Amino acid sequence: MAKSPAKKTPKKTQVGFEESLWDAANKLRGSVESAEYKHIVLSLIFLKFISDKFEVRKNVIAAEHGDQYIDMVAFYTMENIFYLPEDARWSFIQMNAKQDDIAVKIDSALHAVEKSNKSLAGALPDNYFSRLGLDASKLSALIDTINNIDTIAKESADSAEEAKSEEDLVGRVYEYFLGKFAASEGKGGGEFYTPKSIVTLIADMIEPFSGKIYDPCCGSGGMFVQSLKFINSHNGNQKNVSIYGQEYTNTTYKLAKMNLAVRGISGNLGGVAGDSFFKDQHPDLKADYIMANPPFNQKQWRADNELVDDARWAGYPTPPTGNANYAWIMHMISKLSEHGTAGFVLANGSMSSNTSGEGDIRQKIIENDLVDCMIALPEQLFYTTQIPVCLWFISKDKRGNDEKGLLKRRDRQGETLFIDAREMGSMVNRTLKELTNDDIAKITETYHIWRGEELATEKQKSGKEYQDIAGYCKSATLEDMKANDYVLTPGRYVGAAELVDDGIPFETKMTELSQTLYSQMNQAQELDKAIRKNLEALGYGK
Repeated sequence: MAKSPAKKTPKKTQVGFEESLWDAANKLRGSVESAEYKHIVLSLIFLKFISDKFEVRKNVIAAEHGDQYIDMVAFYTMENIFYLPEDARWSFIQMNAKQDDIAVKIDSALHAVEKSNKSLAGALPDNYFSRLGLDASKLSALIDTINNIDTIAKESADSAEEAKSEEDLVGRVYEYFLGKFAASEGKGGGEFYTPKSIVTLIADMIEPFSGKIYDPCCGSGGMFVQSLKFINSHNGNQKNVSIYGQEYTNTTYKLAKMNLAVRGISGNLGGVAGDSFFKDQHPDLKADYIMANPPFNQKQWRADNELVDDARWAGYPTPPTGNANYAWIMHMISKLSEHGTAGFVLANGSMSSNTSGEGDIRQKIIENDLVDCMIALPEQLFYTTQIPVCLWFISKDKRGNDEKGLLKRRDRQGETLFIDAREMGSMVNRTLKELTNDDIAKITETYHIWRGEELATEKQKSGKEYQDIAGYCKSATLEDMKANDYVLTPGRYVGAAELVDDGIPFETKMTELSQTLYSQMNQAQELDKAIRKNLEALGYGK
């Protein structure tokens, strides 16, 4: 007799658990500033996740080698798993969640984790929970909610794909929370979070398959995470890339370290948080890919007598003190390898400004044939600002094949692609818009086909070769840009979209429009009479 199919063990985590967790986190409102409680929540999620991984590995070690090996650190690090002392494990935190000194115990646990794992040096909050003076009952309720997240589902998964998806659960939580915190914090949220659709677009455009990836203002590490997602989704090997980054704000630096650690991503974010202009953590780095979202229009980033003769501006005018946009551009250009590509977000003003010599710097960048593509983005993409933004793509080598011959590209020296994507995107709520997957696919396909990539060959075989489209894209020459005073605004190049002929003769259309207009004018007269009559009835007649 055939056996009945075994029933699946119900999983703790259900659809919408992120929202439930967010509601639990919001109970901390009033106890601490909103800018603080993201560190509370994400630190606890981090501790829960690494504890779950530790427990699974500990059981495997006991089964395969015996209990005498379960406290040998090397057996954990060999599988990229953090070793946890007993009082740093989630089970210990959960057991003591109702105690008045739970905040002290959490701080001690985080300290023990960092002390036992050198790769986490500087990543975790130091005596953070104790200093905040949190209400113990609210903290206990949050611990109970986080305890319901089943971060380990590998053994009950039906397929490798499901296991992979569930193992990134904590990544989903981080991604969700970082976005929610950015939205709730307003302007300050942009310091640690770039909207996912923009990060995805940059990664899909520059295709960081192999080499060194760098972000000089990495926030919570979203660019790195998306780079690795891109590699995995294209069946690449993330061991072929190395991560380098830097972050100015210490608390955000810690967020980035945790964000990478929960995904098992090894990255070099420098020994400390620091200003990329004054305390460069990677002075000798030459990166194959740069992805960044620098602070928009950063004012007074240096004093008049500082960094005047810096090597990063060699061959260019010194960036002005009043706006750091071109300092960021020059910093990133200086960090690119011989065949490197950079994709980064900047305020729209960077494409046309002539203030304090910015136009001269831009002209030199264009004359040096470094600008590969410019994209004008829709408004309302950011939680934190309504400033219109654009994407710059810089390429140090437009000659064709890349350094390792992975992607065959055509020689596009003297050419720059302009894309006007301002009409793209869909509203996700009353104030926020995002690029859809179809939007991202359309933009990246346009760029890849224009570059003549081998990846686009099948599309080209089906007759889909690059062509300018009025109102959307234009392949411009250096002469075109010179004629436009070296302004890089896509709208100057793509022109207006062609109107679709609806087949209705002009005379017919004009007659219909005139009749509609006369009808509306008559209605307006009747409305005016009604309004006048009502005003007279109220004693305000003329």
